[in-house]
Amino acid sequence: MAEKVTFEENMQKLEQIVNELEQGDIPLEKALSEFQNGVSLTKDLQSTLKNAENTLAKEMTSDDEEVPFEKTESDKK
Repeated sequence: MAEKVTFEENMQKLEQIVNELEQGDIPLEKALSEFQNGVSLTKDLQSTLKNAENTLAKEMTSDDEEVPFEKTESDKK
């Protein structure tokens, strides 16, 4: 079974792709392939961040039940 790639590893790979594309000295076919890889990585990273946000926006009750944080008046502004 393949190891799961971490958020940080995906972020580093995306940064490498961006740097390669910014330099502009790679063949068009490779640039297109790397761009597609970058788009895919971006979607994965956004999904990971959204899942983390959803997890962090919850609290545990005394009954070990997850519930959303209640918004205070200052949060609503």
